[in-house]
Order: sequence, then structure tokens, then C-alpha cells
Amino acid sequence: MKQYQDYKKLFKIAYTGVLLAVLLYSGAFSYAQTAKELSQKIQEKSNDIAQLEKEIKQYQGQLDSLGKEKNSLATSLAQIEITRKKLNADISVTQKKIDQTNFKIEGLGSQINTKEHAIAGATDAVALALRQTNELETNSFIGIVLSDKDFSSIWNDIDHIVTVQEKMREYIKELHQVKGELEDTRTETIDAKNELTALKTKLADQKKIVDANANEKSKLLAQTKNSEVNYQKLLQEQVAKRIAFEKELRNFESQLKFILDPTTLPGPGVLSWPLDEIFVTQEFGAKTGPHRTYASGHSGADFRARTPLPVKAMADGIIKGTGDTDLSCQGVSFGRWIFIEYNNGLSSTYGHLSLIKVREGQKVSRGEVVGYTGGTGRVTGPHLHVSLYVAKAVSVQTVPSISCLGKILTQPIAATNAYLDPMYYLPAR
Repeated sequence: MKQYQDYKKLFKIAYTGVLLAVLLYSGAFSYAQTAKELSQKIQEKSNDIAQLEKEIKQYQGQLDSLGKEKNSLATSLAQIEITRKKLNADISVTQKKIDQTNFKIEGLGSQINTKEHAIAGATDAVALALRQTNELETNSFIGIVLSDKDFSSIWNDIDHIVTVQEKMREYIKELHQVKGELEDTRTETIDAKNELTALKTKLADQKKIVDANANEKSKLLAQTKNSEVNYQKLLQEQVAKRIAFEKELRNFESQLKFILDPTTLPGPGVLSWPLDEIFVTQEFGAKTGPHRTYASGHSGADFRARTPLPVKAMADGIIKGTGDTDLSCQGVSFGRWIFIEYNNGLSSTYGHLSLIKVREGQKVSRGEVVGYTGGTGRVTGPHLHVSLYVAKAVSVQTVPSISCLGKILTQPIAATNAYLDPMYYLPAR
């Protein structure tokens, strides 16, 4: 019976190893209290974010209402103040999301540590049991058959060996599953860290825009001395400058020679939207039959953006220039602008930005954030202006200005017939 007792002992050792491994795997839940605390903190941040987003929605509604009112100093100051409040709420939301993501990463780190320890402990336990099984099988299996035990006892001993082996196979399979879960958790952690990096970048951008917003209010008060009469006079002067500049720019562009070959242009829908939420406030050029053409009038498409929103590249390309026309002649042109040449034969200018995030010569990918919308340059309210051109017919040039005597404006300039309708190349609505 000694042989039989050996197998019983072996079975207990192996089974204990499997049981130990199971217990170690169950250790994944040993951090349950910590996980619960983290979950509560994450939920608290979610509640805070939801409350702030309600406030942001209210601010946006107020800005939409102000946008319909007559242009006055009081309205402009109110827009700046509400925008400031909304921006600060945006910053708070971003900070809450950063905190929330940090808690998430902390929880994922605990899961990884627990799973790694479970795998290591379980692997050692299974390996020990397998070595002991293999040793007993190698040294004593023939002895079982040649022993004087009856065949019933022999089959019982063999059955114990088979049972242990099956247990081993089952748990090895389970170990593979834990390993897969570990790899998934690591991937989730990497995604969370990437999200955290993006949120921190967004937070830095928002803080810069808040500073610009404060400067905008101070500048407006300095120019008008808080007087409605002075404000209306300022508006009239800017309108006169704008009209004069547009006339001289169109005269300059109409003299540029360019022969458009439609066969060199890409097909419709090759671009992606520059904003996450799309509302077109003004289309390109003028309607002539089934198409829109540009000889005068609006040189691009305008998209509603009453508060700073991320602006994205519409395709892969390279930044061919950035600038700010307000530095030379305020309120007559693009304000802060970005000029991108795409890899598909098209180029675009984004105008009236509050923040530029790219530099000349930088490569950008479709969907990459390049700046934020704003209200710089010639605007009646914050929005995004998009001009689209045949790439080979447009370049950044300097224009000595008649409307702003002694000033030179630098911006993208193209022959009149090189302007294209952005909506044709954007996704169908």
C-alpha cells in the first residue's frame, strides 16, 4: 500500500499547488477596498464634471443669445466676461478629467501588480506539482504494474495521476487567460496615460486662451474708455478699413495669373471637418446655377464657434505659414491664421483664431489639433473661417496696405480663380 499512499500524497501536493494558485489568482480581489475607494473618487469626479458641463451649457446659451443682439460695447464686454467664465469652467472640467484619469491609472496599476504576482505564484506552484508528478511517474509507474496490488487499486492510483494532470491542464489554461487579461489591462493603462497627456496639453492651451481673453477685455476698455460712443466710432473705423483692405486685396488677387485645370483636383469629400461640431454660418462665394463660384464676396466658409474650440487639420499635410494680421492692421483680415498645404493638391487657411499650436514647416496629420477658434481679425463675432485653394496657386505673401498706411500685411494670397468651395471637398452633410 506504500505505493498507493505515495500517490495519495502526490495528489494532495499537486492539488494543494493548484489550490494555492487559485488563491493567488483570487488575490486579484485583495485590493477590493482600495479599488472601491478609487471607484468612489472617480464617480465623485464624474459628478463634478456633469455639474460643470451643465454650467458650460448655460454659458453657451447666454453667448448664443448675445450673438443675436445689436453690436454694442455692453454686449461685447458681456460676451468677453461670459466667455471667461466658460473658459474657467472648461479648465475645471479638464482638471477633473485629469484627476479622474490619474485615479483610473492608479487602479489599473494595482490590477497589474496583483495579476503579475498571481501569475508568478501560480506558475511556481504548478511547476512544483508537475515536477513531483513527473518524478513519481518516471520512477514508480512500472512498480505499480509489477506490484502485488490488485488491479482495482492499480487503476485507482492511475486515476489519481490522470486527475492531477487534468487539474494542471485546466489551470495552465486559466493562467493563459490571466495573462491575456494582464495584457489588456496594460493596453488600457497606456491608453489612459495617452489620454492624460492630451488632457494636460488641452489644459495648458485653455489657460493661454484665458490670458488672451483677459487681454482682449483690457484692450477694448482702453480703446473705448468704456464709452459706447467711442465703441461705435471704433466699429465704423474698422468697417471702413476692412472694406478698403478687401477691395485692394481683391484687386491684387485678380491680377494674378493662374490657369485652373479641374482634372488635377481631387474628388469631393476628400477632407474631414475642421471642428467636432459643425454649423455653417456663411457659405463660399455666390450661388451660380448648381455651383458656387468666387469672384467677389465671401472667400471661404464660416463655422459657428462662439467660444474657443479645437481646430483640426482636414487632411495630412505641412504647415506653410502662420501669422497675425492684427499686429499690422487690426480688424481688417484673418487675424491669427494658419496656412496648411495638404498632400492631395489642396491648401487651406484657418482664420480668426485665438491660439496657434503649430509652426511653419511642421507636418500635421488629419484630425490633429492645430489651433483654437476665436474672434481675431475681421469678425462680427467669434467663428472659424476656412479658405480653400488649389495648392500650387497660393502662397504666403506680403501686401503693402493702403487702408492701413505704412503697414505691410503678411497672409496667404491666391489668384481669384484658385479659390475653391470648401463644402464640396468636406464630407456630405
